[in-house]
Amino acid sequence: MTLQIGIIGTGWFSQVHADILAAAEGVKVQAFLGTSKEKAEQKANAYGATGYGELHEMLDKEHLDAVYICVPPMSHGPIEEELVRRRIPFLVEKPLGVDAELPRSILAKIEDAQLITSVGYHFRYQSNVDKLKELLQQQTTGMMLGRWMGSMPGVAWWKRQDGSGGQFVEQTTHLVDLLRYLAGEVEEVYALYGNRIKHEQVDGVEVADVGTVTLRMASGLVANISNTCALPEGAGLSQTGLTFYTDQGVLDWNPQRLQVARPGEQTEYQERFNPYVKETEAFIHALRTGDGSRIRSDYADAFRTQAVTCAALEAAATGKPVRIRY
Repeated sequence: MTLQIGIIGTGWFSQVHADILAAAEGVKVQAFLGTSKEKAEQKANAYGATGYGELHEMLDKEHLDAVYICVPPMSHGPIEEELVRRRIPFLVEKPLGVDAELPRSILAKIEDAQLITSVGYHFRYQSNVDKLKELLQQQTTGMMLGRWMGSMPGVAWWKRQDGSGGQFVEQTTHLVDLLRYLAGEVEEVYALYGNRIKHEQVDGVEVADVGTVTLRMASGLVANISNTCALPEGAGLSQTGLTFYTDQGVLDWNPQRLQVARPGEQTEYQERFNPYVKETEAFIHALRTGDGSRIRSDYADAFRTQAVTCAALEAAATGKPVRIRY
C-alpha cells in the first residue's frame, strides 16, 4: 500500500522532508498546504502533488495517511488540533509553540486519541549521538557545557518574541532535547538573558540576543547551555555542540563529529548518516505497523523539552530559579 503524505508549509524544511519522502519506497507526497494556494502549487508541482491554501479543503479532498507540519512556532495549534480530531498521524518540526500551555493542551488530545506522532529533533537519530549515549552509560559525568552560537535568522517572525519564542525556545531547544535524551530529565533551571547587540542593528528585535541557562538534572549532573544570535553572518563563526566532562575524560559532540579525549588517547567519530532520513524511516515504519518504538521523539517526549525551554524564559524574566512543570 502506498502511503499518501501531506505537507503543511512551503519553506526550506518542507522541501527537505518532501525530497526524502519522494525517494522512499511506497510513499507519495500527495499534497502541500501553504499560506496561499499559489505558493503551495509552486512547491507541489515538483512532486506531482496538489497545492492547497486552506487546511480543511486539503483534508476533505485528500485521503492522507499522515501529515508533516513545517510551520513557524507561532502558527501551531489549530493545525494539530484538526489533525488530532480527524485522527491523522503527524510529524511536526520543533519547537511545539512559543509557550508550554498550548502544547500541553494538544498533548492531552493526542493521548486521548492514541495518535502516532513524531517531532523533528533529528540529532537523536545521528550515529555519533548513538556512540555518545553508549559512552556516557559507561562513565560518570560531573558537568556538561553546551553552546549554540550563531547569527540571527533573517525571517521577520524570528525576531518577535510572540513569533519564535526567542533563541532558546526556537533553536537551542535542540541542545536541551539532546541533553535530556543523553542524560535524563531536568528538574530546575536558572537563566540570564540580555539584549546586547541586535536591537541596535535591526529594527523590531524583541528577542534576547545572548543568554545562559543553568540546568539541574535529576541525576545530579550540573549543566549549562549558552546561546547567542549576535554573531555576524558568514566566515564560519557559528558554534554548536555539547561537551561532557566525566571521570574518564572529555566527550565533545557537534553535529559533524564526536571527539573522545582520555589521558594519552583521542578518538574521533564522524557522522555517517543523514538523520532526517532515519527520522522519516522511523515514522513511516510506525505508520505501516503501528509500532512507534523507532520514533525517538514523539509529542509527549518533545513536550518535556518544550517545558524546559519555556521555564528558562520564565526564569530569565523573573530572575529566579524555576522548577520544571511537566
